[in-house]
Amino acid sequence: MHNIPITRVEDLDRAVVAIGTDYPDDHLLPWHEHRRAQVLYAATGLMHVETADGSWTVPTARAVLIPPTVRHQVAMRGVSTRSLYLEPAAVPWFPARCQVVDVSGLLRALILAAVEMEPRYPEHSRDEAVAALLLHELRSLTPLPLDVPLPREPRLRDLCEAFLRRPDVHDPPARWCGELSVSERTLARLFRRDTGLSFSQWRQRACILHALPLLAADVPVTRIAAGLGYDNPAAFTAAFGRLLGRPPSAFRGSLGRGVS
Repeated sequence: MHNIPITRVEDLDRAVVAIGTDYPDDHLLPWHEHRRAQVLYAATGLMHVETADGSWTVPTARAVLIPPTVRHQVAMRGVSTRSLYLEPAAVPWFPARCQVVDVSGLLRALILAAVEMEPRYPEHSRDEAVAALLLHELRSLTPLPLDVPLPREPRLRDLCEAFLRRPDVHDPPARWCGELSVSERTLARLFRRDTGLSFSQWRQRACILHALPLLAADVPVTRIAAGLGYDNPAAFTAAFGRLLGRPPSAFRGSLGRGVS
Protein backbone atom coordinates (compact mmCIF):
# COMPACT_ATOMS: atom_id res chain seq x y z
CA MET A 1 0.00 0.00 0.00
CA HIS A 2 1.21 3.46 -0.82
CA ASN A 3 0.25 6.97 0.34
CA ILE A 4 -2.82 6.13 2.41
CA PRO A 5 -3.41 7.10 6.07
CA ILE A 6 -3.00 4.34 8.64
CA THR A 7 -6.44 5.22 10.05
CA ARG A 8 -8.01 3.57 6.99
CA VAL A 9 -6.44 0.17 7.69
CA GLU A 10 -5.34 0.24 11.33
CA ASP A 11 -8.07 -2.16 12.44
CA LEU A 12 -7.35 -4.91 9.91
CA ASP A 13 -7.11 -8.31 11.59
CA ARG A 14 -3.45 -8.76 10.61
CA ALA A 15 -0.39 -8.47 12.83
CA VAL A 16 1.51 -6.39 10.25
CA VAL A 17 0.20 -3.53 8.13
CA ALA A 18 2.76 -1.90 5.79
CA ILE A 19 2.45 1.50 4.09
CA GLY A 20 4.86 3.46 1.90
CA THR A 21 4.52 7.26 1.98
CA ASP A 22 6.25 10.03 0.02
CA TYR A 23 6.48 13.43 1.68
CA PRO A 24 7.28 16.89 0.30
CA ASP A 25 10.67 18.30 1.28
CA ASP A 26 10.91 19.95 4.70
CA HIS A 27 7.59 18.43 5.78
CA LEU A 28 6.44 18.40 9.40
CA LEU A 29 4.10 15.62 10.50
CA PRO A 30 2.45 17.22 13.57
CA TRP A 31 1.90 15.62 16.95
CA HIS A 32 -0.09 12.40 16.75
CA GLU A 33 -0.13 8.81 18.00
CA HIS A 34 -1.07 5.34 16.78
CA ARG A 35 -2.85 2.45 18.43
CA ARG A 36 -0.31 0.11 16.81
CA ALA A 37 3.45 0.05 17.34
CA GLN A 38 5.28 1.60 14.39
CA VAL A 39 8.55 0.84 12.64
CA LEU A 40 9.27 4.01 10.65
CA TYR A 41 11.97 3.35 8.03
CA ALA A 42 13.69 6.17 6.13
CA ALA A 43 14.03 4.79 2.61
CA THR A 44 15.37 8.22 1.59
CA GLY A 45 16.20 11.45 3.36
CA LEU A 46 16.52 12.24 7.06
CA MET A 47 13.93 12.35 9.85
CA HIS A 48 13.87 14.02 13.25
CA VAL A 49 11.40 12.43 15.68
CA GLU A 50 10.34 14.16 18.91
CA THR A 51 8.41 12.89 21.92
CA ALA A 52 7.89 14.31 25.40
CA ASP A 53 11.11 12.69 26.67
CA GLY A 54 13.60 13.28 23.87
CA SER A 55 14.43 13.46 20.19
CA TRP A 56 15.78 10.94 17.67
CA THR A 57 17.68 11.58 14.43
CA VAL A 58 17.00 8.95 11.74
CA PRO A 59 19.34 8.96 8.73
CA THR A 60 18.65 7.21 5.43
CA ALA A 61 18.40 3.40 5.65
CA ARG A 62 17.73 3.42 9.40
CA ALA A 63 14.45 3.08 11.25
CA VAL A 64 12.89 4.31 14.47
CA LEU A 65 10.71 2.09 16.65
CA ILE A 66 7.77 4.08 18.03
CA PRO A 67 5.76 2.38 20.81
CA PRO A 68 1.95 2.27 20.70
CA THR A 69 0.10 5.42 21.84
CA VAL A 70 3.30 7.48 22.23
CA ARG A 71 2.66 11.02 20.98
CA HIS A 72 5.29 12.14 18.51
CA GLN A 73 6.00 14.52 15.68
CA VAL A 74 8.32 13.98 12.72
CA ALA A 75 10.27 16.60 10.75
CA MET A 76 11.34 15.28 7.34
CA ARG A 77 13.92 16.36 4.78
CA GLY A 78 13.70 14.63 1.41
CA VAL A 79 11.93 11.68 3.00
CA SER A 80 10.19 8.66 1.56
CA THR A 81 9.12 6.31 4.35
CA ARG A 82 8.16 2.69 4.63
CA SER A 83 6.18 2.03 7.80
CA LEU A 84 5.22 -1.18 9.54
CA TYR A 85 2.28 -0.90 11.91
CA LEU A 86 2.27 -3.80 14.35
CA GLU A 87 -0.50 -5.12 16.58
CA PRO A 88 0.73 -4.59 20.16
CA ALA A 89 -0.15 -8.18 21.09
CA ALA A 90 2.20 -9.42 18.35
CA VAL A 91 5.20 -7.47 19.73
CA PRO A 92 5.15 -7.79 23.56
CA TRP A 93 8.93 -7.19 23.47
CA PHE A 94 8.57 -3.77 21.80
CA PRO A 95 10.52 -1.01 23.64
CA ALA A 96 8.62 1.38 25.90
CA ARG A 97 10.67 4.30 24.54
CA CYS A 98 11.57 5.15 20.94
CA GLN A 99 14.75 3.61 19.55
CA VAL A 100 16.68 4.18 16.33
CA VAL A 101 17.99 0.94 14.81
CA ASP A 102 20.17 -0.08 11.91
CA VAL A 103 18.39 -1.98 9.14
CA SER A 104 20.09 -5.04 7.66
CA GLY A 105 19.84 -5.95 4.00
CA LEU A 106 17.39 -8.75 4.84
CA LEU A 107 15.15 -6.53 6.97
CA ARG A 108 15.16 -3.82 4.32
CA ALA A 109 14.09 -6.33 1.66
CA LEU A 110 11.31 -7.61 3.93
CA ILE A 111 10.04 -4.09 4.64
CA LEU A 112 9.95 -3.24 0.93
CA ALA A 113 8.20 -6.54 0.15
CA ALA A 114 5.62 -5.95 2.89
CA VAL A 115 4.59 -2.61 1.39
CA GLU A 116 3.65 -4.42 -1.83
CA MET A 117 1.56 -7.08 -0.06
CA GLU A 118 -2.21 -7.17 -0.02
CA PRO A 119 -3.30 -5.53 3.24
CA ARG A 120 -5.46 -8.52 4.22
CA TYR A 121 -2.91 -11.14 3.17
CA PRO A 122 -4.23 -14.72 3.14
CA GLU A 123 -3.44 -17.05 6.00
CA HIS A 124 -0.73 -19.67 5.34
CA SER A 125 0.44 -17.66 2.33
CA ARG A 126 3.85 -16.36 1.29
CA ASP A 127 2.82 -12.89 2.47
CA GLU A 128 1.95 -14.22 5.91
CA ALA A 129 5.39 -15.87 6.01
CA VAL A 130 6.98 -12.51 5.14
CA ALA A 131 5.06 -10.88 8.00
CA ALA A 132 6.17 -13.60 10.43
CA LEU A 133 9.80 -13.26 9.36
CA LEU A 134 9.58 -9.49 9.77
CA LEU A 135 8.47 -9.89 13.39
CA HIS A 136 11.33 -12.32 13.97
CA GLU A 137 13.95 -9.98 12.48
CA LEU A 138 12.65 -6.93 14.34
CA ARG A 139 13.06 -8.66 17.68
CA SER A 140 16.84 -8.92 17.30
CA LEU A 141 17.63 -5.29 16.41
CA THR A 142 20.31 -3.35 18.30
CA PRO A 143 19.57 0.30 19.26
CA LEU A 144 21.83 3.05 17.88
CA PRO A 145 22.91 6.08 19.97
CA LEU A 146 20.91 8.50 17.83
CA ASP A 147 18.74 9.99 20.56
CA VAL A 148 19.10 13.01 22.82
CA PRO A 149 17.12 12.33 26.02
CA LEU A 150 15.65 15.32 27.82
CA PRO A 151 15.52 15.69 31.62
CA ARG A 152 12.34 15.99 33.64
CA GLU A 153 13.52 18.92 35.83
CA PRO A 154 11.91 21.97 34.12
CA ARG A 155 14.77 24.47 34.43
CA LEU A 156 17.38 21.95 33.31
CA ARG A 157 15.14 20.90 30.43
CA ASP A 158 14.88 24.54 29.31
CA LEU A 159 18.68 24.80 29.27
CA CYS A 160 18.95 21.55 27.30
CA GLU A 161 16.45 22.73 24.71
CA ALA A 162 18.31 26.04 24.35
CA PHE A 163 21.57 24.11 23.90
CA LEU A 164 20.01 21.96 21.17
CA ARG A 165 19.20 25.12 19.24
CA ARG A 166 22.82 26.39 19.51
CA PRO A 167 25.11 23.49 20.49
CA ASP A 168 28.72 24.12 21.55
CA VAL A 169 30.94 21.19 22.49
CA HIS A 170 32.93 23.37 24.89
CA ASP A 171 29.94 24.89 26.70
CA PRO A 172 31.20 24.64 30.32
CA PRO A 173 29.20 22.93 33.07
CA ALA A 174 30.00 25.92 35.29
CA ARG A 175 27.71 28.08 33.12
CA TRP A 176 24.84 25.62 33.60
CA CYS A 177 25.49 25.48 37.33
CA GLY A 178 25.35 29.28 37.49
CA GLU A 179 22.03 29.33 35.62
CA LEU A 180 20.56 26.68 37.93
CA SER A 181 22.27 27.77 41.19
CA VAL A 182 23.53 24.25 41.82
CA SER A 183 26.93 22.62 42.28
CA GLU A 184 28.65 20.65 39.50
CA ARG A 185 28.05 17.52 41.56
CA THR A 186 24.30 18.22 41.60
CA LEU A 187 24.30 18.96 37.87
CA ALA A 188 26.06 15.65 37.21
CA ARG A 189 23.52 13.81 39.37
CA LEU A 190 20.56 15.42 37.58
CA PHE A 191 21.92 14.53 34.14
CA ARG A 192 22.68 10.94 35.10
CA ARG A 193 19.29 10.48 36.79
CA ASP A 194 17.16 11.99 34.02
CA THR A 195 19.07 11.12 30.84
CA GLY A 196 21.26 8.13 31.71
CA LEU A 197 24.24 10.12 30.43
CA SER A 198 26.88 12.32 32.03
CA PHE A 199 26.85 16.01 31.19
CA SER A 200 29.82 15.67 28.83
CA GLN A 201 28.32 12.59 27.13
CA TRP A 202 25.01 14.40 26.62
CA ARG A 203 26.74 17.53 25.30
CA GLN A 204 28.88 15.51 22.89
CA ARG A 205 25.94 13.46 21.61
CA ALA A 206 23.81 16.56 21.06
CA CYS A 207 26.59 18.11 18.98
CA ILE A 208 27.17 15.00 16.86
CA LEU A 209 23.47 14.52 16.14
CA HIS A 210 23.11 18.21 15.28
CA ALA A 211 25.74 17.56 12.59
CA LEU A 212 23.84 14.76 10.85
CA PRO A 213 21.39 16.91 8.84
CA LEU A 214 24.26 19.24 7.93
CA LEU A 215 26.30 16.31 6.63
CA ALA A 216 23.26 15.04 4.73
CA ALA A 217 23.01 18.46 3.08
CA ASP A 218 26.72 18.31 2.06
CA VAL A 219 27.88 21.09 4.39
CA PRO A 220 31.71 20.81 4.60
CA VAL A 221 33.07 19.04 7.69
CA THR A 222 35.38 21.97 8.38
CA ARG A 223 32.42 24.35 8.67
CA ILE A 224 30.40 21.90 10.80
CA ALA A 225 33.29 21.34 13.20
CA ALA A 226 33.92 25.07 13.61
CA GLY A 227 30.23 25.81 14.13
CA LEU A 228 30.04 23.25 16.94
CA GLY A 229 33.18 24.56 18.65
CA TYR A 230 35.56 21.69 17.92
CA ASP A 231 39.23 22.68 17.89
CA ASN A 232 39.71 21.23 14.41
CA PRO A 233 37.97 18.86 11.92
CA ALA A 234 40.06 15.92 13.15
CA ALA A 235 38.69 16.32 16.69
CA PHE A 236 35.13 16.39 15.34
CA THR A 237 35.75 13.34 13.14
CA ALA A 238 37.22 11.38 16.05
CA ALA A 239 34.26 12.20 18.33
CA PHE A 240 31.82 11.35 15.54
CA GLY A 241 33.45 7.96 14.98
CA ARG A 242 33.48 7.11 18.69
CA LEU A 243 29.73 7.69 18.95
CA LEU A 244 28.45 6.26 15.67
CA GLY A 245 31.19 3.82 14.69
CA ARG A 246 31.49 5.39 11.24
CA PRO A 247 33.18 8.53 9.89
CA PRO A 248 31.20 11.64 8.91
CA SER A 249 31.76 10.74 5.24
CA ALA A 250 29.39 7.78 5.68
CA PHE A 251 26.53 10.24 6.21
CA ARG A 252 27.44 12.91 3.67
CA GLY A 253 24.99 13.83 0.93
CA SER A 254 22.38 11.30 2.07
CA LEU A 255 19.33 13.51 1.38
CA GLY A 256 17.45 11.89 -1.44
CA ARG A 257 19.72 8.85 -1.42
CA GLY A 258 18.32 5.38 -0.87
CA VAL A 259 16.05 2.94 -2.59
CA SER A 260 12.32 3.13 -2.11
